[in-house]
Amino acid sequence: MTILEGAAPAADLVKDGSDQAFMADVIEASRAQPVIVDFWAPWCGPCRQLGPPLEQAVRKAGGKVKLVKINIDEHPGVAGQLGVRSIPAVYAFDQGRPVDGFMGVIPESQIKLFVDRLGGASMEEEIAPLLEQAAESLKLGDVGGAAQGFMAVLQLDPANTKAIAGMARIALQSGNADEAREILDMTPPEKANDPEIAGVRAALDLAANAANAGDGDELANAVKANPDDHQARFDYAEALSARGDLESASEQLLSIIAKDRDWNEGAARAQLLKVFEAAGPTSDVTKHGRRKLSAILFS
Repeated sequence: MTILEGAAPAADLVKDGSDQAFMADVIEASRAQPVIVDFWAPWCGPCRQLGPPLEQAVRKAGGKVKLVKINIDEHPGVAGQLGVRSIPAVYAFDQGRPVDGFMGVIPESQIKLFVDRLGGASMEEEIAPLLEQAAESLKLGDVGGAAQGFMAVLQLDPANTKAIAGMARIALQSGNADEAREILDMTPPEKANDPEIAGVRAALDLAANAANAGDGDELANAVKANPDDHQARFDYAEALSARGDLESASEQLLSIIAKDRDWNEGAARAQLLKVFEAAGPTSDVTKHGRRKLSAILFS
């Protein structure tokens, strides 16, 4: 794939095309850099939905690809030759021939992926923003957006542990522990001890304690009535962990350690490490919790 050195002027990246200019605008131009062709029509609602994010993705690619938009009502010739029967229809040309494409409207993340891949982005460059977006969506409670991002990653890299773990966490948060375990079974054996995978397994173990955990409200009242009742606080932390509130569970366990770090043969610290593992090594729960634990142990 040949890519021009330096970005093309923004005005040249997106243009209206025609049957007469197709050879120059697409076939010949694609010998210098890939060209995307968007076949559309003014009456087509999905076309109007796809157009703006596709144009935006092309412009953000910094001149690595161009976009030619062809209104098939005015210029039906090339579309007919390519066998276009429904729109929007998107074709990518490189070195004078079609190399990729898709039909219909696709999510913005997949549009970006399509454009970046055509522009020569490496798999790592494609995957990194998808994982970042998916993790942020999950953190904000946008389960649908997170799942979309993680699935896009798995289409590129079926063995990606961050995406496998992400999908498993979504299943676990939805209350489907069995599905979470099935997703984890997708992990290649050589990656079974990956921190992301181990974290979800730890979260599953904590969730499994839900049946044994006491009533959260009763335990909270017990702790409030007697703040020095470490057993009640420990049980309360377990109840919090079982329902997925790892941040609050961490705070309760840190409170025990601050008052008696050796209580019950270090049970609070051992449980806290399980919470950190379940939350994941890069989570705010783990980062903030480890900072507080260090302050307690080394002050």
